[in-house]
Amino acid sequence: MKYEVADKIARITLNRPERVNVQSTILLEEVDHAIDLAGNDKDVRVIVLSGEGKSFSAGHDLGTPEEQEHVKQYPIEEGTRGIFERSWRLYVDTHLRWRNVQKPMICAVHGYCIFGGWMVASTADIIFAADDALFLGSAFQYFSIPYDIHPRKAKELLFQSRFIDAQQAKELGLVNRVIPRERLLEETLAYAADVAQNDPFDLRMTKLAINQAQDAQGFTAHIHAAHSTYITRRLGTLDPGYAVANPRDAGVKRMPMVQVALERYKREKEKSSEGEG
Repeated sequence: MKYEVADKIARITLNRPERVNVQSTILLEEVDHAIDLAGNDKDVRVIVLSGEGKSFSAGHDLGTPEEQEHVKQYPIEEGTRGIFERSWRLYVDTHLRWRNVQKPMICAVHGYCIFGGWMVASTADIIFAADDALFLGSAFQYFSIPYDIHPRKAKELLFQSRFIDAQQAKELGLVNRVIPRERLLEETLAYAADVAQNDPFDLRMTKLAINQAQDAQGFTAHIHAAHSTYITRRLGTLDPGYAVANPRDAGVKRMPMVQVALERYKREKEKSSEGEG
């Protein structure tokens, strides 16, 4: 992860481009520390979160050598309690803190924004997306999707496990603006600079008021309940024909859900192009 402060803006950059910025335990802990640092820095008025390399984030780290080594050094408690506590600590407690940091946070998304990538982006107050951004959600640990987009659209997308592009994400209300890839950071930082000119206490109170409006509608209680539902699903045996990511069980042939979703998206784009032609 990279962290820098200039002109009242704290820039936090996911920096595992060789791994498409998959979120290892260490990376998430670093982001948590950086957001806390920015939130308590009187010289910072706005936080900008982005990803290095070709994509914002392809989701959670499901087993790179670095993550395996970390798990070996810091094993979780066995059984349901260990699974719950680790998931809560990494994905619920942290993400709620990020959502509630007392300063505006803007996320600049490009390329893939898959599963955990969506989770991280959704903690931001504003999302700007490059025109090449692709989003894929699921009923993950920090399940903000019913608040990110209309519940019926959420069901439609999640039932089908479907990618949406940047323009679709904007139409659904997930992202605020779609920007050409080459200008994404430039325009994001320009917007952040405008925001940083405002009174920091006024920004803090405005953000708090809007977050409290969501909480009055049950946002935080929903996040807690949805995490328990996630753990219940996690304890069950998934159909071996549909793995969320790469299969772990030797000898079992699976079609990863991300691959299925990507192939479906490509077919739909081809059909759309043929129709326009």
